Amino acid sequence: MLLALCVGFGHLTKQLMKLAGGRVVLALEGGHDLTAICDASESCVAALLGDELDPVPLTVLQQKPCPKATASLERVIEIQSKHWTSVQRLAPTVGQSLLDTQRREKDEADTLTAMASLTVDNDQQKTSTETSRSAEEPMEEEPVL
Repeated sequence: MLLALCVGFGHLTKQLMKLAGGRVVLALEGGHDLTAICDASESCVAALLGDELDPVPLTVLQQKPCPKATASLERVIEIQSKHWTSVQRLAPTVGQSLLDTQRREKDEADTLTAMASLTVDNDQQKTSTETSRSAEEPMEEEPVL
């Protein structure tokens, strides 16, 4: 289980690199478990180098955060959403596992894509109907009163 957590640091580093456009600085802080520090550091450096990371075990991806972490995140979102409205979107996912959150985001993206294609299709149908109607049946001008 400890190795899975250490691999997670590499994946977090990779996500931070995406968010920061690759500009990330890491600092090593001391700790009590030298093996964990070594494994986590190795995973972070691998992410910085762009190496392929070991996959996070499915059991870890299915875990929900502990209640104290969820409560802390909910409070942070409550406070920060006053300044950063984009974090409000994250509120419903705080207590979910990573897999559940990813499924939710995929479902939302699929829904938006479907809605957008319906809108485009509808606009195209209106335009083509109006064009064919005007060519087939030109409207007579309104009489001047």
